Amino acid sequence: MHRSAPRLTRLLACAAVPVMLVVAGCSSDSGSKKDSSASSTPGPSKSPTVAKAVFAKLPDACKSISSKTVGDLVPKAKDKSGTEDKSSDLSARSGCSWNGLESKGTKGSQYRWLSVSYLRYDSDATLGSGADRAGQQYAKAVADAKATDGAKNVKTAPATGLGNAATTVTYEQHKTDTDFTYAVVIARTENVVVVVNHNGAGYEGSKSPSAGDMTKGAQTAAKEAVASVATANK
Repeated sequence: MHRSAPRLTRLLACAAVPVMLVVAGCSSDSGSKKDSSASSTPGPSKSPTVAKAVFAKLPDACKSISSKTVGDLVPKAKDKSGTEDKSSDLSARSGCSWNGLESKGTKGSQYRWLSVSYLRYDSDATLGSGADRAGQQYAKAVADAKATDGAKNVKTAPATGLGNAATTVTYEQHKTDTDFTYAVVIARTENVVVVVNHNGAGYEGSKSPSAGDMTKGAQTAAKEAVASVATANK
């Protein structure tokens, strides 16, 4: 009987306070306690995964376009083997160019330029997949070509049979006292962006080449350049 007195006193005291306080601190000795594990801290979240980049390396840019094509597009190339672009990482960025001036006697001279450049993107959990990153660069390269300083008569058209997506941008530009005609083909093949630039001009009374001729040549070179990416990764 004496042992029950303290408990009775406690119950009477709880009856005199608001209900919320009773729930908070005046439960009976027989009440059950909540499992502390219900409020345990969740484990660390997993990092998002992205698809692995398809291509791990780039081709030798100066060998990615055949010598026959170079000879056709730049008949009097100063260096038929091409001039390699400087790069600190040839697995991520590379390029090559050819140029030459062909004399046609009394009909003047024809200047031609051909270049190819490659940009490769790896997949990154923060930045996205290699293909998505290349897609962003592809869109930027098309926009940059269309916005070339001094460009006139700018036209764009899709190019078929060149990787996942391809666009041809043609325009004219006046420099070195003559009119140049440009055809730039930008293509994306998986996680690699390929840009081929073919341009030319006529000197000493010779007419500049047509946009159609430049486009045909640029697309021929671009097909070889794009195919070289897959070949380099076999």
